[in-house]
Amino acid sequence: MTRGINRDGYRSTQPSLRAGGSEALACDAMSSPTGPAPGSPDFDAASPSPGAAPGLPVRMPRRQTGRHRKPEPLAAPEGAPALVLAVPGTPSGASRSLAEEVSSIARSELPGLDARIGYVDGGDDEFPSLEAVLAHAAAEHKDRVGADGQPDPGPAAVVVPLLAGPDSALLRRIRQAMMNSGSGAELTDVLGPHPLLAEALHVRLSEAGLARADRARLFTVATAADGIILATVGGEEAVQAAGITGMLLSARLAVPVLAAALDQEGAISRTAEQLRESGSQQLALAPYLIGPEISDGLLGAAAAEAGCASAEALGAYGTVGRLVLSNYAAAMGITLPTQAQGVPVR
Repeated sequence: MTRGINRDGYRSTQPSLRAGGSEALACDAMSSPTGPAPGSPDFDAASPSPGAAPGLPVRMPRRQTGRHRKPEPLAAPEGAPALVLAVPGTPSGASRSLAEEVSSIARSELPGLDARIGYVDGGDDEFPSLEAVLAHAAAEHKDRVGADGQPDPGPAAVVVPLLAGPDSALLRRIRQAMMNSGSGAELTDVLGPHPLLAEALHVRLSEAGLARADRARLFTVATAADGIILATVGGEEAVQAAGITGMLLSARLAVPVLAAALDQEGAISRTAEQLRESGSQQLALAPYLIGPEISDGLLGAAAAEAGCASAEALGAYGTVGRLVLSNYAAAMGITLPTQAQGVPVR
């Protein structure tokens, strides 16, 4: 036996480690839940060197578990239908750039996604029509299924309208293009109403200096509006749907928000007057629009009619791309990570 002082300052007695001693440390009794048993072939193979002390536990890497475990990377299923973005309005370089950016956001959230763009009013190689894009996707789908010799797994494409709110006239044209293509594609809902669109509206207003960027920190903006006109297109149905997102925006800004239709004569000016009669003096126009669905100059004319400043349309704000993907994923039964999915408000 050997005597000494341990690290806590107390005298201790430890067994001798001399080889062959009657009190030799029984290392063979040691075990480790993370390594092979001493003396086994696996233990000998895992030993770092021939001279290492026998019986020492070998720590093996463990698979991370629990709520801190990294999520498995998500990717589009092999052979999944194409996501076809239906872009309304007159095709232009600006609308193509916007649609490409929205598609890029969706692909970044779901690698391997086949995202394509079809224009409701397109018709050439530069701006292919929605009908032509769907017909091409259907032909590729048919060839792929025939080559695999498997039964048809589902639609060739899922069409997502690039619309913040319902527009019955545009949606009717989209459905007609889908029927004419013979693709059997599936159509999703429009993007709103949704809390993420209220967030995007808030950001656009703050970028124009018409709202505080962060209510919690009480950033002051001298030109902040005390009444918001939420401008949309699509008639009364669109106004009602925009009103739901408007309530969410009102809660964020703590100011009244009223929806009005740009395509109804006098609706913007009547809404502005209603807000002023209720006590609002400094108004702002917030377009509840992606952008391509309205003609150039319409927002400026509406702002002049209301006698107030206007924010930019929603455009390719990040949440727009995520909502496009969310609608596609819902149609396909794909569960997205929390940051990429959205729960619609109906």
